[in-house]
Amino acid sequence: MNFRLPKNERLHSKKLIKELFDKGSSFFLYPIKVLILDAPQDVQETHQVLFSVSKKKIKKAIDRNLVKRRLKEAYRLNKSEILANIETKKLIGLIYVSPEIATFQVIEQKMKKVLYKIAETQQSSNTDS
Repeated sequence: MNFRLPKNERLHSKKLIKELFDKGSSFFLYPIKVLILDAPQDVQETHQVLFSVSKKKIKKAIDRNLVKRRLKEAYRLNKSEILANIETKKLIGLIYVSPEIATFQVIEQKMKKVLYKIAETQQSSNTDS
């Protein structure tokens, strides 16, 4: 299993981020809002993920960075078992919306649910087409 989170798996292209926010579908699983979009064919090497914590909700940069580190770690540890079954590569935006700083255990539990839901939506869209 690959437990790494290399740069090519992180979404940093402004064009793709804009496309994700404009055209992506979303769902909400407190405290994480999730945006999903099928990656364009030319960028389709791996799933790409964006982590965001609102400055409006969490004022101190040290706390925002702590939450982002927890989100990244939870994603990194759980991505392989769930996202490996998805054929079409995805652009995923994970936006933390709670004003409270959650513990790693809470974030990891929610991240597992988010990843399972992404896998479910992929499987249901495969059976529809």
